[in-house]
Amino acid sequence: EDGLCGMEWLGGEERTNYPLTLSVEDFGEALGLTAQVAEPISADRVCGYMQRALEQLAEALERAPNTPVRELDILPAEERTYLLEELNRTEAEYPSDLCLHELFEQQVRRTPEAVAVVHDDERVSYGELNARANRLAHHLIGLGVKPGDRIATMLDRSVALVVAQLAILKAGGVYVPIDRALPPARQEWLIADCAARLVLSESGGDDLVEATIPVLPIEPLMTGTGSSPDPGLVLSAEAAAYVMYTSGSTGLPKGVVVPHRAVNRLVINNGYAQFGSNDRVAWVGNPAFDISTLEVWAPLLHGSSLIVIPYTDALQPEVLRSLVQQHRIRVLHLTAGLFSQSADDLGPVLASLRLLLVGGDAVDVTAVARVLSQNGPQHLLHCYGPTETTTFATVCEITAIDATSRRRLPIGRPIANTRVYLLDAHGQPVPFGAVGELYIGG
Repeated sequence: EDGLCGMEWLGGEERTNYPLTLSVEDFGEALGLTAQVAEPISADRVCGYMQRALEQLAEALERAPNTPVRELDILPAEERTYLLEELNRTEAEYPSDLCLHELFEQQVRRTPEAVAVVHDDERVSYGELNARANRLAHHLIGLGVKPGDRIATMLDRSVALVVAQLAILKAGGVYVPIDRALPPARQEWLIADCAARLVLSESGGDDLVEATIPVLPIEPLMTGTGSSPDPGLVLSAEAAAYVMYTSGSTGLPKGVVVPHRAVNRLVINNGYAQFGSNDRVAWVGNPAFDISTLEVWAPLLHGSSLIVIPYTDALQPEVLRSLVQQHRIRVLHLTAGLFSQSADDLGPVLASLRLLLVGGDAVDVTAVARVLSQNGPQHLLHCYGPTETTTFATVCEITAIDATSRRRLPIGRPIANTRVYLLDAHGQPVPFGAVGELYIGG
């Protein structure tokens, strides 16, 4: 005490080298919480979690002492509501009661002369596309195709493939796109797994020598002149529209069944990109890859034009650049790999795009930064979602690359009529900003 004579105590402040320290003081009648944290962690939030945990603990000890500790809820009510409800307020009106082909037929009645599909020198109007699809649909019905039957298509992206998909839906069937580049044994496995009734191909049975079901060339089935009536079958939008196979996690492909209404929700009033009749949408994706769902149905359900980009042209950046210019394409989707490969070569024409969508894998952030630093598209969207959620579940518009985005792009927020949760190993929501496993619903 002699050493402190003449000194006045002003106060003190603790310091720590740890990124987070939480102290609990016992005052006998009460507890005190003190948190020291490094930014951007919030000390208030940490203390709030601890207070909530202690309240839950006291209640469990009093009322249900056998409760496992892991079942105690540390999320304050406001944060739980924010995580589960506010971040997922994505409800939006869309035609959930109509089938894809019914929406297409409505567009045919509105603009029969508008150009629906462009492939090389071929330009097909909505009216002619519908007539061809109707002729094929009546052929399929005559062959005994019933609602719910799976019809495999072994066709490259083309006018014929669009006709096939429309016709199968009009007949009540489910189209199953098969990649023509797959080994024959894998093709046969897919066809058997989905229990396809028949196969539509370019050249008939030569494509599948060992096929045990009919393999029909498509051209003779859709040729003819004049109009052909819509079949007009009464079908539900809950019915399957297509089956698409993913690589699966067991070594065998996994067939994902997608209903009509799910495709409607992807392209109509979707909360991330409004499509219109002035859009010209490039078809770059493999027909057996789910990005084709967006590329085909976004233009056809909005009265705009689908521009078919042949496989070899899509892999040559200088040719793809020329086609974007030639066809005045306004909407383009590139997979992560194709974007990294062609972004620099496409640079001069990206400014003409209204929408550039990228995704399908981890996207090269440096390539995105280069695009944004030049004359980039009006909107650059990073899109994420497994096939089961119908192409996209979340979307983030990328307008700049900051220091926190140098390693990876954010996947954004859920699109319309979609809900996203981050849950722990026991299926409970983790605090905002914490690490968890992604669950998608809606």
